[in-house]
Amino acid sequence: MKKTYNIEVDCANCANLMEATTRKVAGVATATVNFMTQKMIVEFEDGQEPSQVMKEVRKACKKVESDCEIEL
Repeated sequence: MKKTYNIEVDCANCANLMEATTRKVAGVATATVNFMTQKMIVEFEDGQEPSQVMKEVRKACKKVESDCEIEL
């Protein structure tokens, strides 16, 4: 399952770091963060509950940029 989320990210470098961090979260198959459109596209592994996985993604992204917001 693939979903798109609105994300607030301050710079392209932070977007790249968040993308890499998101890919390491359990339950995430792939992730892309686009700084220009302020969008995050996440593809979840089969059998994963997106809302639960995204809670962990949000925690991981806040370690990169503490004021990051992801619209769930």
